[in-house]
Amino acid sequence: MRTLVFVYVWTLCVKTLICEEKWGTCEDKSAKHEQEKPYFSEGGWITHPSDLVAQPGPCNIDIKDSTLTQREFLASYAYSRPLILRDVSDNAAFRSLVRRDPLLSDLGHSTIKLSSANTYSYEKRVVTLAEYAANYIGPQRLDTPGNETFFLFGDHDYEEWDDLFAVYNPPPYKLPKHSGAFSFGLAGPGSGVPMHFHGPGFAETLYGRKRWFLTAPDDVPEFHPNKTTLQWLLQDYPSVKEKMTIHECTLRPGEVLYFPDKWWHATLNIDTAVFMSTFLAL
Repeated sequence: MRTLVFVYVWTLCVKTLICEEKWGTCEDKSAKHEQEKPYFSEGGWITHPSDLVAQPGPCNIDIKDSTLTQREFLASYAYSRPLILRDVSDNAAFRSLVRRDPLLSDLGHSTIKLSSANTYSYEKRVVTLAEYAANYIGPQRLDTPGNETFFLFGDHDYEEWDDLFAVYNPPPYKLPKHSGAFSFGLAGPGSGVPMHFHGPGFAETLYGRKRWFLTAPDDVPEFHPNKTTLQWLLQDYPSVKEKMTIHECTLRPGEVLYFPDKWWHATLNIDTAVFMSTFLAL
């Protein structure tokens, strides 16, 4: 069966000029950035010092490399706990294709549909990938709720993205009777997916850093469906981690997280980040 391909792009509706009547402040971001040296610039994706709204946290998730066997994966992790993988597949070619210039050159014209980043994603916005990269990727503001933060998940022309995704090498580990579906993401600092759960999968960070928070299926974390991950981190995380075990770690480029079926999880992009997930389904 042909692997379904999904793409999602996490976005923030943050314009270059943030004005008082809409956001509560008036700040010319472009002028401010001209005076700063980029804190992070990899693959052409830039994060400025003033854009950093969160930092990496602790890591209490097992880390394994390619010496992990398929049998060990199934016995120790596939059905029971998350895992971080390093050096399990070579995606140097794919990383070169998702640098800012080649990606926008090849797919900037592609139309993407943005969905609100809260539990109930009803509102949609249609833009091109080029418009998204130019006007929507920016640092998450603490006072912006989930229903005013936008992302894209799966609403694109599959044929346009097939050639790109054919280059990606997913992790070599398998779940019996499961097939994989790709999901590509691009997002600004401080953005992320709020707490939710679904089937198992792998998530690789290609550029930037991505912080993950996970809890076991029976440990339902306290969260508000319209809070962003950044709001949850600053407002709820300290009390939640006192009540239950939070499995967490910050992924760097080339690292992959595996999450089992129905585990609660949220993500937070520390820098401007590019990432690819492989969702596993029966």
